[in-house]
Amino acid sequence: MPHFHFEPAPLPPDAESFREEVRAFIAETMPDRSERDRAESWSGFDPEFSRKLGQQGWIGMTWPKQYGGAERSFLERYVMMEEMLAAGAPVANHWIADRQSGQLILRFGTEEQRQELLPPITRGESFYCIGMSEPDSGSDLASVRSRADKVDGGYKINGRKVWTTGAHLAHNMIALLRTGDAGANRHEGLTQFVIDMTSPGLTVRPIIDLAGQNDFNEVTFDDVFVPDDRRVGDEGDGWKQVTAELAFERSGPERYLSSYRLLVTLIDRLAEAPDSRATVTVGRLVARLANLREMSLSVAAKLEAGGDPALDAAVVKDLGALFEQAMPGIAQELVDDEPTDMDGDDFQETLAYLMQVAPSFSLRGGTREILRGIIARGLGLR
Repeated sequence: MPHFHFEPAPLPPDAESFREEVRAFIAETMPDRSERDRAESWSGFDPEFSRKLGQQGWIGMTWPKQYGGAERSFLERYVMMEEMLAAGAPVANHWIADRQSGQLILRFGTEEQRQELLPPITRGESFYCIGMSEPDSGSDLASVRSRADKVDGGYKINGRKVWTTGAHLAHNMIALLRTGDAGANRHEGLTQFVIDMTSPGLTVRPIIDLAGQNDFNEVTFDDVFVPDDRRVGDEGDGWKQVTAELAFERSGPERYLSSYRLLVTLIDRLAEAPDSRATVTVGRLVARLANLREMSLSVAAKLEAGGDPALDAAVVKDLGALFEQAMPGIAQELVDDEPTDMDGDDFQETLAYLMQVAPSFSLRGGTREILRGIIARGLGLR
């Protein structure tokens, strides 16, 4: 029977030495950021910070230099991401483009698309969102109904995308759309496009979460024209492309560090009056965190080697979301303080924020049910 194997992947010396460089940059650029703001992690929007990161050469840093990249390793990139998220840096503006959209264009796009679209991403000047999920579909990508119909010189797009992170701030969307018949397995007839978010007929509506933020959005297409040169890959190859893309989305340190600042403030609070119950609980949390990190690093190493760790990434994402979502409840059990986002201390405000947003952690990047279906297929169980 097939099984998963997460090969240990120790970081090489050059990646560890790079860590100190990243920490120095963070200390210089965001010394006064509050714990509550740091807790936003990869949901924190700050275009100026993204531009500063681009000036360092740390966006698209694994890409070829001819497209603005730095040709550094996936493991060095992993260190940079890990340090940014652990520190709570505001990386949301460039995050999706750096993590997956640029990788998709690099792998499946035309040379003209690479030359035009990738350099602005690496400069921290071009932000992307992902149009995958649709209303009443959850994370079942095979059920995509939004259509791209061929017209003279391009395609006309009609339909809706939902839970689209950062669509209100993005310059472009990578959208998965139906261009033909679904076929028996529903995986056929899907194609990806780069869509300009200022296109006539495109409307972005916010989805306000419990914290009062609109990281998520609904995007509606009403006869939106997309030229032929904005199709990514061959028509009908969308399913193959999007499943490769999801390995980048589901396996990184953002899948277990979204609640990290709460763990930091929890430990600080517990240190004021430590007891054995708290010590054991924190030890278990740190052990789970360390285990998830090793699994995530293993996926990064497979990407570095040119492998396809899509199934492994689904495991990391599922277990990581469970860990991140459990943190607020555990913290509240250990500390007899009310969460508050008004005039509280670092722990109270961070707890209040994460209690409100943690339910979404099992939505972004694929719902738990979809992920477990993928895992079951990988194990030969369905």
